[in-house]
Amino acid sequence: MKIAVIGTGYVGLVTAAGLAEFGHRVIGADKDEDKIGRISKGVVPIYEPGLNELIAGNVRKKNLSFRSDLSAVIGEADVIFVCVGTPQRPDGSADMSQVEEVSRLIADNLDRYKLVVEKSTVPVKTSYWIKRTIGLYKKTDTDFDIASNPEFLREGSAVSDFLQPDRIIVGVETARARDLLCGIYAKFRNRVVVTNIDTAELIKHASNSFLALKISYINLIASICDKTEANVEQVAEGMGLDPRIGNRFLKAGIGYGGSCFPKDIKALVKIGEDLGVDMSLLKEADRINFDRIRVFVEKIKQALWILKDKRIAVLGLAFKPETDDIREAPSISLIRGLIGEGARLRLYDPQAMENMKAIYPAEPDRLEYCDSPYRAAEGANALVILTEWPEFSGLDLGRVREAMANPIIIDGRNVFDPAVPRRLGFEYYSIGRK
Repeated sequence: MKIAVIGTGYVGLVTAAGLAEFGHRVIGADKDEDKIGRISKGVVPIYEPGLNELIAGNVRKKNLSFRSDLSAVIGEADVIFVCVGTPQRPDGSADMSQVEEVSRLIADNLDRYKLVVEKSTVPVKTSYWIKRTIGLYKKTDTDFDIASNPEFLREGSAVSDFLQPDRIIVGVETARARDLLCGIYAKFRNRVVVTNIDTAELIKHASNSFLALKISYINLIASICDKTEANVEQVAEGMGLDPRIGNRFLKAGIGYGGSCFPKDIKALVKIGEDLGVDMSLLKEADRINFDRIRVFVEKIKQALWILKDKRIAVLGLAFKPETDDIREAPSISLIRGLIGEGARLRLYDPQAMENMKAIYPAEPDRLEYCDSPYRAAEGANALVILTEWPEFSGLDLGRVREAMANPIIIDGRNVFDPAVPRRLGFEYYSIGRK
């Protein structure tokens, strides 16, 4: 089959490269000509382990190409995956204008049967509007099908998630659409779950919101642990051994961020409220997550008392390791809070500094970007860890201590065993542990 993937953002690039790796002929398409030009030359606009190599390998095999002429690409394709953005509006709802734009473009170029597959994260009932839009604007009496195939890609491991999926959700209306989509994923037939489209659309929001709820729950427990002698990591271990709960997403810290959890939990709240469903459970989980930054700033104040003019080394800007993504990253709010208190910041992240500079440009003697964690630690009154990059857990703490003005670590991700830095003379503060 010849497959078009419309949209070359995070989901689109991984999807296009992954489908090409499965042996299909794939065209990644985007109306941004400059972006397509860069990708075609091997300049991938996002950092994701293994993605550059996957794209380059399939371009060499001629399974994968990139083009900006969307009309021509749509005309050539048998199956069209829609991977455009659905950004969040102020009320939590998704802005579906890009999806409608692509739907109308498909209608304009519908000259034979095609299967249109939602891959972007969309509200339940979106398929109805895509189908209606194509039906209203198509120029010929041509059949088409709509399907939903939500993505479950974790930033930092998206390539392996796509190539070795734990499940593939296929939401369809017809046997023809089912057979086409199942054929695309033929090597994973035992992992395919076939549903109607509404169910498939809802699974993605329901999954991410549940995981966000788990994170907020363990952070709530961490706050209790901070007020007692309990250890949140041992609490999480004891909980996770119960097979009904499991141990994943029970890692206490400064809260979730990124392009999915904050957006998807708000979107599901809006979807539910529009349908007259009480969504207070998810609203409270989101409030708890938002409050983690205030709690963490208070922990920094507990260590330093006054933050004005204190030098603070901030290690980790991306919302999680193995990505350069800072969308909704806790670091953004924390930096804003520390600057508001008059602190002088020295920032380091292995991948995300260029993205952060677009929000917080370097400012002489107030905000500096450093080329290593050791440089960031020089003269610092405290060192703050916001992202659990493996590089940080492997730091030479003796060297860090020598560089700092005051040996104080406030660890927002529980990177270290508390005994290790304390043995080297650090004051060490973490989340939910003494």
